[in-house]
Amino acid sequence: MSRPLEGLLVVSLEQAVAAPMCTCRLADAGARVIKIERPEGDFARGYDDLVHGECSYFVWLNRGKESVVLDLDQADDKALLAAMIANADVFVQNLKPGSAAKLGFGTAELSRRHPRLICCSITGYGDSGPYAGRKAYDMLIQADSGLASITGTATPARVGVSVCDIASGMNAYEAILEALIGRGRTGKGAELSISMFDAMADWMTVPLLQQEAGSPPRRMGLAHTSISPYGTFCSRDGIDILISIQSDREWRALASQVLDDPVLAADPAFATNVERIKRRAETDGRVGTVFAKLGAEELERKLAAAGIAFARVNTPADLSHHPHLRRISVGTPSGPVCYPAPAVQHRGQSRLYGPVPALGEHTEKVRKEFETCSLPRPCGGG
Repeated sequence: MSRPLEGLLVVSLEQAVAAPMCTCRLADAGARVIKIERPEGDFARGYDDLVHGECSYFVWLNRGKESVVLDLDQADDKALLAAMIANADVFVQNLKPGSAAKLGFGTAELSRRHPRLICCSITGYGDSGPYAGRKAYDMLIQADSGLASITGTATPARVGVSVCDIASGMNAYEAILEALIGRGRTGKGAELSISMFDAMADWMTVPLLQQEAGSPPRRMGLAHTSISPYGTFCSRDGIDILISIQSDREWRALASQVLDDPVLAADPAFATNVERIKRRAETDGRVGTVFAKLGAEELERKLAAAGIAFARVNTPADLSHHPHLRRISVGTPSGPVCYPAPAVQHRGQSRLYGPVPALGEHTEKVRKEFETCSLPRPCGGG
């Protein structure tokens, strides 16, 4: 079954996480993605070697792509990249600020030469402003955007996955899809700039609005700044269970059906979330006392029966055998790897995912293809 982006050519001068996240999703949707790597390879290939010798980050984000090694200090390789871009629908890059332009592949110049081309640059701070020239990595943006200050418990903490990279990569993906739709209507390409800082500042809107309203958010661990009870409580057998009470009706159900305390369910001092927040310590204490008397399985049965949202506080080891986990199998140069499936499911359709390329695996094939191209289209893609 055909995929929606089949026939489109994406050329990506990419490294690390943010741009590979974007182009991985484009490849999943059927685009032909040519990944340009320096002679030593994308440095993310060396972050670890935990997937039978391959890097966990790299095998996650580079399935379905072609790897082409170019030395862009060499005129022939630079000319080859120019030929590829001339035949591309989309060009993506996330080199350090200014590097692509110095090589002759700045988005403004490319857009002038190729009006139908969609150019997308991902940087730490964007193309303008006082920090535009700064190099940036995920944890630096987590710190600079304020995210780390509201994460953790006693001290600021990094979110355990690369959320700034992932957010900017997914923003780039959706912006490219919008631009493709727009090009279908107007025939014109687009210049897109995605800032990691902007992506995370957007996610920080609620904490910022709370701060500016005079109620600065606090680090709460696995609790919620605005809702009570919403947090973890330990069962008799030592299992941490997180519950979320989203309405006063749910509070009454929790109190009467799980805590077995109809008096508490009717107590006006705890009837609304505003009142429960005023008495957070007592509210959480009431819940914690009852939870500590019951085993996890009994608690889960009672919570489910009462319609209360809950989850165990799992580890990656628990996720590995979670009953709800869907996986896909992807080929790599050293054998297949099985890992979590993308979130989107296409009803009635199964989707095949391409293999992760070895460094430079497609260099010669692509070189022969594009060295014969003297004019844009049709040699590169749709």
